[in-house]
Amino acid sequence: MKSFFIGNMEVKLPVIQGGMGVGVSLSKLASAVANEGGIGVISCAGLGLIYSKQPGNYLSRCISGLKEEIRKAKEKTNGIIGVNIMVALTNYADMVKTSISEKVDVIFAGAGLPFDLPSYLTKESTTKLVPIVSSSRAAKILCDKWKNNYNYLPDAIVIEGPKAGGHLGFKTEQIDDEHFSLEQIIPEVLNITTQYKEEKDIPVIVAGGISSGKDIHHFLDMGVSGVQMGTIFVTTEECDASTEFKNVFVNAKQEDIKIIQSPVGMPGRAIDGEFIRSVEKGQEVPKSCPFHCIKTCDYSKSPYCIVQALYQAAKGNMKKGYAFTGINVHLSQKISSVKEVIERLKSEFRGAQLEA
Repeated sequence: MKSFFIGNMEVKLPVIQGGMGVGVSLSKLASAVANEGGIGVISCAGLGLIYSKQPGNYLSRCISGLKEEIRKAKEKTNGIIGVNIMVALTNYADMVKTSISEKVDVIFAGAGLPFDLPSYLTKESTTKLVPIVSSSRAAKILCDKWKNNYNYLPDAIVIEGPKAGGHLGFKTEQIDDEHFSLEQIIPEVLNITTQYKEEKDIPVIVAGGISSGKDIHHFLDMGVSGVQMGTIFVTTEECDASTEFKNVFVNAKQEDIKIIQSPVGMPGRAIDGEFIRSVEKGQEVPKSCPFHCIKTCDYSKSPYCIVQALYQAAKGNMKKGYAFTGINVHLSQKISSVKEVIERLKSEFRGAQLEA
């Protein structure tokens, strides 16, 4: 597997661990992936809940929690650490400013288009900015907006396809439509990034349903620089979620996967279970909103509190929450170390090279 550069930063292993909240990918998982040469990513979603014992309100605990996670990760690795920030978060600006001031290597921003992301950079900033998009149209709009408003182009672009876990940037009817597959989107996005080649080299990273070294070989062969993988890292010893949560993935079958409508206003891919069935019966309606963590969420119309549901699940309380997952969760067989997962991917990649 070839290394690639994001700006002046060499990514030795072209594997980015997807940011998974709430509390699934924090400093422990991120540092383990970074130590193997990939990019380890901390999810900043719901940190105020995870750090509930700290002083202050939810929003201030999100800031202190993110600082702590970045510092813990940096203590454990000299590799590349990123932060995943959802544009839909109410405290999106706080999370961006904190990441930049803590000199995190990369910000990955999705769940909405981060039109103003470069505005938070200062002259001293070293943080690279990588938007997550679902189409060539979104990539083009974002590149032009950043260039016109800030004279800045993305340091890389992540294309997230419809086979990803969690929130999907597609309409429900597009998710299984081959016209929206990564194979369709990749050439279109590469065509966009080529238009800016003289000004900046913008590597393209792909995400969504990538679960083997053979998959990595397939996409690198299509001309992308790297892949983002989430589900495969849930069933690792270093994953920050509970063993109970990881076992949901180990035991999941293909037919357990469900497309749900999230309170965020987007479809999402999740593992079906008791909580989701309870939501469908209208039994999880929130009585108040102590966090207001998502800009678009109105608790009086929401079927449940998503930050609470994801937090409870990560802690292992599956009666009160559920797990988001990529399409290939059924391939999760056991809990392994990050090192073992990476070695397997490398071995499968070499096998695919020999077959090619």
